[in-house]
Amino acid sequence: MTNSALEVKNLTKDYGDFVLDKLNFTLPRGVIMGLIGENGAGKSTTINCILNEIQKDDGEILIFGKDHISNEIEIKSKLGVVFDENHFPDIFTPMEIGKYMAGIYSGWEWATYRQFLEKFELPKDKKIKDFSKGMKVKLAFAVALSHKAELLILDEATSGLDPIIRDDVLDMLIDFVQDENHSVLVSSHITSDLEKVADYITFIHKGKLVFSHDKDDLVDNYGIVSCGSVIFDTLDKTDTIAYRKEDYQYKVLVRNRNKAAKNYPKAIVSPATIEEIMLFYVKGELQ
Repeated sequence: MTNSALEVKNLTKDYGDFVLDKLNFTLPRGVIMGLIGENGAGKSTTINCILNEIQKDDGEILIFGKDHISNEIEIKSKLGVVFDENHFPDIFTPMEIGKYMAGIYSGWEWATYRQFLEKFELPKDKKIKDFSKGMKVKLAFAVALSHKAELLILDEATSGLDPIIRDDVLDMLIDFVQDENHSVLVSSHITSDLEKVADYITFIHKGKLVFSHDKDDLVDNYGIVSCGSVIFDTLDKTDTIAYRKEDYQYKVLVRNRNKAAKNYPKAIVSPATIEEIMLFYVKGELQ
């Protein structure tokens, strides 16, 4: 058994006005990877290529060590997918969806599915057209977690949930990967959620991979230096990533905040959140 749930190698998709440009990242088994980037960065294109919903132009995608196209049927039986939009027929009820899924997935578990319907307070005989957006997302999670999936792929899936249910879902994702054969790839704009649950962060900007890093390395080591122009002019540019000029000071993203605090004792050095790191790369001036 391969140690990787997902390997993306030189993935390329060219739309003419937008190019997903030779992406490379690996999702190990037993971990949660957060996929971040601004709107239009290429996150959904990446996920759709992985799922073979759109055809890649170049590169290789391996899921469980196997080519995602030539082994598509076998692979998709082990995938759970949740999008931010409803993909179930509106005229169906949750119980009818369950019967439909039981015919697709050999590993379908009715008891697990009913437990999720109850947990999410979803009426089993109500038509989906009468569900709110949040209810539809919860139904998608119930389906995704009820057929022995080994890899969950979530595309902005928690954006329609209230904070309490969202927190429950995050806890479920953590529980899901406790079996070290299970993994999660989750695209989300809610970076605070990723700080809570992700083991790795993969950052895409304008179709290019910025980094794919251990999350703890980012939050434990990256920092923001706040200083005036005198200190800014003395900063070692090899230690800095990007900066933003404000009215009376500079804010500088650095890879090693402890080193920065030691070298520049008159500056204010604070930890950087995942959201701040992304903003510096997207809106800051790169060094």
